[in-house]
Amino acid sequence: AVPRTRILATGGASHNKKILQVLSDVFNAPVFTIDTANSACLGSAYRAIHGLVAERNVSLADAVKLAPEPRLAVTPTPGAEEV
Repeated sequence: AVPRTRILATGGASHNKKILQVLSDVFNAPVFTIDTANSACLGSAYRAIHGLVAERNVSLADAVKLAPEPRLAVTPTPGAEEV
């Protein structure tokens, strides 16, 4: 089975529920957010952690599994995909 699509929104627009709802409706997928001021820095930090443990054959997913889980912000409006 193919996992369902989910969107992870970061940055300034991720604080605007109306924008997140449009994304959710257009892509017919739930939108999640994380509490971080700078998602590019966060991604770089995750890759740095992965680089530190890479020689022990640790996957990126395993290297960041203790990171905070994204929070569900919005879900698609029923019937929006038909519009």
